[in-house]
Amino acid sequence: MTQLQEYKCPCCGGAIEFNSRVQKMKCPYCDTEFDMDALESYDKELANEPKDDLQWDTSASSKWEEGETDAFRTYVCKSCGGEIIGDNNTAAAACPYCGNPVVMMGQFRGALKPDYVIPFQLDKKAAKEVLYQHYNGKKLLPKVFKDQNHIDEVKGIYVPFWLFDADADASIRYRATRVRTWADSRYQYTKTSYYAVMRGGNISFLHVPVDGSSKMADELMESIEPFHFSGAVDFKTAYLAGYLADKYDVDAEQSVGRANERVRKSTEENFGRTVQGYASVIPESTSIRLANGKAKYALYPVWILNTVWEGKRYLFAMNGQTGKMVGDLPLDKGAYMRWLFVLWGIASAVIFGMSYLFWLFV
Repeated sequence: MTQLQEYKCPCCGGAIEFNSRVQKMKCPYCDTEFDMDALESYDKELANEPKDDLQWDTSASSKWEEGETDAFRTYVCKSCGGEIIGDNNTAAAACPYCGNPVVMMGQFRGALKPDYVIPFQLDKKAAKEVLYQHYNGKKLLPKVFKDQNHIDEVKGIYVPFWLFDADADASIRYRATRVRTWADSRYQYTKTSYYAVMRGGNISFLHVPVDGSSKMADELMESIEPFHFSGAVDFKTAYLAGYLADKYDVDAEQSVGRANERVRKSTEENFGRTVQGYASVIPESTSIRLANGKAKYALYPVWILNTVWEGKRYLFAMNGQTGKMVGDLPLDKGAYMRWLFVLWGIASAVIFGMSYLFWLFV
């Protein structure tokens, strides 16, 4: 039995079929018509599109020298299982991620030695000031969140990151549209024209960061970017004095998927900026082939405030280099209801006034 080839509509993606009335291939969903030769040529082009080749060297990073970790102690959280590192003079009574007690487990062992570190540029005083600014003007924030004792819970921690470098050769196909509208005495018309736009070229990536801690959400860490690598230095243990450091639990190999996702998105956005003059531009097919892909291990500075309000945990993070702050805020339900009541009263008064004026003049 001969297997029939199914063609997809380049415009809407629906299955198209031969229409005997127009003697062309026609999409029953968007009514676009295609010559058979043009459609076969387009289908061959799609079949010959190159495939991804996303290979990284994740075996980089060095080992600790003998005796280099003697001044470190590890702490393990009883609740979330997170393992953090501090020196002999750093007290770690509570987990910076969930706020629960931690226990000292003894001498630090294992893990790779960081290649780089970005030292803290903002101290605890600056972190508290930024947090105050984050609270400022938020009238529906519970009062307890503005208490000084609560602000004092902010902790400085070095978060592990894997930094990915690579040269990329990319080929991208975009679906673009142009829209034309016109009208006559009876109808308004809209014509949408679809285009396959190809882009290809080379792009280099340096220090694409991927969070190496499962306790820190990738989206949260990406939201306080950028960290400026120009401020990075070769790692020395002295930079950890007085701070905590998270021990990575997501290794470089496990971080490759996230790195590929960021590389793909950045490539599509950068190449897409060269596609101009269209109403919409959407990437349909992306092929990326990497060369010289490698990963390095770094520690980035983050100020963290973890707290619980009415049984829900809230985590705030601030970039310890730039001061960028992110985090969700709880809602004072009592204040919110009072605000709704006042708003409803104002709206009711306005509606009543308009109704009264309408009654007077009608």
